[in-house]
Amino acid sequence: MDYDGRGHPPMKKILIIKLSAIGDVVQALPALEAIKRTFPGSSVTWVVEEAAAGILEGHPQIDTVLVSGRRSWIRMLKHPRTFRDGFLKIVAFLRALRATRYDIAIDLQGLFKSGVLIGLARADRKIGFARSRELSSFFLNERLPAYDKNKHALERYLDVARYLGAREVSSSCTLPIGRERSAIEQRLSGAGLKRKPLIVMNPVARWETKLWPELNFAVLADRLIAEKQATIIFTGSGADRATVSRILNMMKEHAENWAGETTLKELAALASLADLFVTTDTGPMHLAAAADGKVLALFGPTAPWRTGPYGPSHIVVRAGLECSPCFKRKCNDAIRCMGMISVDDVMRKVPL
Repeated sequence: MDYDGRGHPPMKKILIIKLSAIGDVVQALPALEAIKRTFPGSSVTWVVEEAAAGILEGHPQIDTVLVSGRRSWIRMLKHPRTFRDGFLKIVAFLRALRATRYDIAIDLQGLFKSGVLIGLARADRKIGFARSRELSSFFLNERLPAYDKNKHALERYLDVARYLGAREVSSSCTLPIGRERSAIEQRLSGAGLKRKPLIVMNPVARWETKLWPELNFAVLADRLIAEKQATIIFTGSGADRATVSRILNMMKEHAENWAGETTLKELAALASLADLFVTTDTGPMHLAAAADGKVLALFGPTAPWRTGPYGPSHIVVRAGLECSPCFKRKCNDAIRCMGMISVDDVMRKVPL
């Protein structure tokens, strides 16, 4: 690594491209902080898609959050009435991307969509992994060796920081959720929900193969209330509210439906205040782990050693079938994979 006349690493302009998904963006934050410690005083611009942008806004180590509205822009381009607006938004985004000459640009996504962006960016060093998916490494001028697919994603991102000279690496990261934590505390107190233990349940995932039966969540929640005297809050996006309502309708006891009622930072704050965060393999799982929540995660078609909640304090429950992990989003026999995890299996793992 080069140093300035005072023995310090030179200030750099750094571009990080990690567009999605929520969990992946969260797991890349430790690498960001390791890079900032390596180049103190450097400025960082992070390119992210809309769904995960809320995690990065206000982060003390990020100077500029550049939001790609790729999905909404594509929808706009498909209709004559909105085509012009969509085109102008794309032009404005690309101008913002190219307005700065970066010393280092890092592709942590490793897909064609991120490769194109790093190709368009003005940067001296364009860094990522060799043999990444969708030929994205074609756009790089510095390639790390192809990563081990069985290495945890968080560690893979830290490998990029190590490549850049980072000596102080840690799996912990900063989530600026102080205001959100205070707001959630007030909401819990105002609703009379401060009774312990507080257990948050996040029952929905994007893949249907990652879903645990809704009835199982209902029975689990009832048992936690009856046997542990727990307060239960279900979370999710606005689109998940109907799913949570169905689960609540199956229950004998009372639980709260907060689906669609929290921002990502508020969800992280809630997880940090909870005694346990029970979840499928989904972005909020990583958000809860990063917020120092205690996570109990249900895994089926995916590999927890690759993408599970990072750290020894978290708990993973899986049936461990021979065909798992298969990484299939759809499966004719999905009920065996997640359905074979019983409520008793989960209750035995509850650390309360």
